[in-house]
Amino acid sequence: MIILFDLDGTLIDSTEAILESFHNSFDLLNYPHPTDEAIKALIGHPLDVMYKELGVSKEKVWDFVDTYKEHYRKISTQKTVLLPHAREAVTLASTFAELGIVTTKTGKYSRVLMEHFGLMDKFKVLIGREDVINPKPNAEPILQALQQLNSKDKDVWMIGDTTMDLLATKNAGVNSIGVLCGYGKEEVLKYYTNILCQNAYEAIKYLEKVQRCL
Repeated sequence: MIILFDLDGTLIDSTEAILESFHNSFDLLNYPHPTDEAIKALIGHPLDVMYKELGVSKEKVWDFVDTYKEHYRKISTQKTVLLPHAREAVTLASTFAELGIVTTKTGKYSRVLMEHFGLMDKFKVLIGREDVINPKPNAEPILQALQQLNSKDKDVWMIGDTTMDLLATKNAGVNSIGVLCGYGKEEVLKYYTNILCQNAYEAIKYLEKVQRCL
């Protein structure tokens, strides 16, 4: 079995770091600040898409992305936490499956975070925003992860908390589990997957039972 995880809202909570980095960029570039709720509603999208949705002109988007990344790099490990039971989820999953991470976050910073939490060694692949042309909900990140794993004849699952995660799994033709510990709403997620769990650990306990039946 192969299990792919999203990061934000699935394994980690970096809301504080994300919000601070967004507001820092709006300060530095002298732009009107969006509300925290407006920012949080877009978490999971690539940064350039988020800034465009928040009213930044196309010509200035990458200036905002650059200032965001510079600030996020400095604070990410201090202002990011593992979600409850995420460590147990990854540890248990590693006993019966090959693991990967598929995220729209920058892969470089995602590796730093997972090394900070002492979990990076559990994952055989990490696909970040810079590794693909077309991020989630496109199938490309998942397919690229599977290319780096020996996925032939294996049951493949993706665990995520947003519609983008679940649409990506559908587009890639793999199984999905939605988790309710992140940014997606239950009433929306249930339209994109048949399986909803409270958190990643609950999802892994479900997959452990699936694996026993294979």
